Amino acid sequence: MNTARDLAIVALEASPGRSVEQGDLSLALAASELLDLVEAGALGLDGDRVVPGAQSAPVDPLLTEAAATAVRQEPYESVEDWLWRRGRGLSSAYDSALEQEGLTARPRGLRIARRAGHAELVESPERRRAEERRASGEPVFAALAAAAGVQDEPAGDPADLSDDTVTTVLAAVGDAVMELEAVRQRRAIENAAFDNIWRGGV
Repeated sequence: MNTARDLAIVALEASPGRSVEQGDLSLALAASELLDLVEAGALGLDGDRVVPGAQSAPVDPLLTEAAATAVRQEPYESVEDWLWRRGRGLSSAYDSALEQEGLTARPRGLRIARRAGHAELVESPERRRAEERRASGEPVFAALAAAAGVQDEPAGDPADLSDDTVTTVLAAVGDAVMELEAVRQRRAIENAAFDNIWRGGV
């Protein structure tokens, strides 16, 4: 199971009226990778620290890369630091991987794709699996999709997310997404103020 890959696929299928911020998606993808690597035993959590595991990473280039770049010396890396470091540009990396594997294709003969800058998903077992996983309402996947902006926050029972590792990672990605939104809002306010000053001086 590759949660990040599934999340990247469903993000490409987000409803046209929903805007998925690439920064939010990248953070959620990094959280997805971490959860999959912990489940596989390639990494572990000691409190909020990401520690090395005894097992090898799943056979997937991006997950292998994620495991290989983990900090392996004390005091290790916090989950928050993992998300910001690993998440940098990660949505683009998954877009490229999906295209290279033939899971997406760029429309031909059209000047403007349905989603500018993005390829379109093609029919594949991977696409069907990701869609089924989203439709199933799996609590962890739903929470990650909500963090990415793909869907609204799930209304499920919090008891479904009682695992300490899952709770720690989801809390960290939620905080990171809120921090990123605060930065975006601050920049928007600063840009608006600059525009007002510019217009006032003309």
